[in-house]
Amino acid sequence: MAAIMGAETTAAATGKVGVLRRDPMAMLPFCGYNMADYFGHWLQMGRKISRPPKIFFINWFRTDEAGKFLWPGFGENIRVLKWIIEQAHRSTQDGATETPIGWVPERESLDFSGLKISEETFKKLFAVDREEWKAELEDAQTFLAQFGSRMPQEIWDEFNHLKTAFLKSG
Repeated sequence: MAAIMGAETTAAATGKVGVLRRDPMAMLPFCGYNMADYFGHWLQMGRKISRPPKIFFINWFRTDEAGKFLWPGFGENIRVLKWIIEQAHRSTQDGATETPIGWVPERESLDFSGLKISEETFKKLFAVDREEWKAELEDAQTFLAQFGSRMPQEIWDEFNHLKTAFLKSG
């Protein structure tokens, strides 16, 4: 997942600011060597770790049809971070639902006290839109292919596993 992350460009990246592009682990502007080799390095490091950390992805910037942010704002981020810490210390996935991209919180596992987040907004916040992801995967495949034969096979294996999960799911 980190190898195919998309991010909006910033002043640190070349090109227009605010354009969505693939930026693995936000390192493209800073990596001084081939990204496929960079991925290979981290895969090697991962094999040396007996208990690798759990990895979580958050998109604080999901918007509704009107372009308004769904999440209530920076001051409320601790609610999701609390859920992450709790999940990281669990041996089971209680409080989460499995999706092709990983586990997402169940409503009752997050502390929404004092917030007015409707069921509809909650569903939008944590939705995994299969059609959107199929388009994402097409773009990601093009991105990964640019690195040619240097791309570690493990990256392709994981990518194909993800692609298959979405194709099977609808």
